[in-house]
Amino acid sequence: MPGHPGSHDSAESRPRVQWLEVAPEWAGQRLDNFLMGRFRGVPKSVIYRVIRKGAVRANRKRVKPDYRIAAGDSIRVPPLHEPEQKPDRAQPGRRVQRRMQAAVLHEAPDFLVVNKPAGIAVHGGSGVNFGLIETLRAGRDDRYLELVHRLDRDTSGLILVARRRSALKALQDQFRQKSTHKVYRVLVVGEWPQAVNRVEAPLQRVTGGTGERLVRVSADQGKAARTDFRVLERFSGYTLLEATPLTGRTHQIRVHAACQGCPVAGDAKYLDGASQAAWQRGGGDRLMLHAQQLTFETPAGERVTFEAPVPDDFEAQIQRLGKRQ
Repeated sequence: MPGHPGSHDSAESRPRVQWLEVAPEWAGQRLDNFLMGRFRGVPKSVIYRVIRKGAVRANRKRVKPDYRIAAGDSIRVPPLHEPEQKPDRAQPGRRVQRRMQAAVLHEAPDFLVVNKPAGIAVHGGSGVNFGLIETLRAGRDDRYLELVHRLDRDTSGLILVARRRSALKALQDQFRQKSTHKVYRVLVVGEWPQAVNRVEAPLQRVTGGTGERLVRVSADQGKAARTDFRVLERFSGYTLLEATPLTGRTHQIRVHAACQGCPVAGDAKYLDGASQAAWQRGGGDRLMLHAQQLTFETPAGERVTFEAPVPDDFEAQIQRLGKRQ
């Protein structure tokens, strides 16, 4: 397959049906991610639409977006138009490239450990021209860079980037098998209940009235989710916590905190308007959630732990609360 080491096809310049054969190194990847990697110019909405309509098939059978492709799979792809990249399309500037390179905490042959700043998306899309991964690709000579997992745009902290396809699969397998260990620093609004050390509440993804992605607790339709919490310090009207997610659901810490009556400070999605306004009037200008510690096994078999220092803007907010006492 031209421009893609994982499969082969004889695509012509005009869109037509393609048959892609999955190479062994791509086995285990989700179908939607595989296609988005192959057809980078095609909007994600188009990829999902053709899969949903059954136009994409694996070994002549209909499949869902989360289908795990296997070595030797024959993937049928309908005609997809990939628009040529506009020459004036925004690219990461030198300053943001330097900032992202400075955020790299550790470089190994197989992966990078990055301390993502708050406010930086992990990838482009949805009105964002470029994110962390595009900026790293623009500023480095690596031939291969892919996100191992995700962090919300407004969350700061540790994120893994694979430098080889084999490393991507090995590291993602650990996240799926829940053998990684993550610890977050989080400031919540209100007085955290003294007796609550673990929250077990099933979570369901929903779409809000404006089309935004939200998550809610749902005993009937939610997926199992567990988070451990530990109180670090109490302030007037706020509590500083350590949060350890035992599952990896979207917005898990944020929703589990909110369902205890203590939403994360600065959380525009799950914090009521009055509390958000009060936070901003006091100088709060970020989501107070930081991925501080990450433990995993390297592709070489070594169990390692990395820690990201609490960002200056996060620490400044804590210091401001301490002065109120």
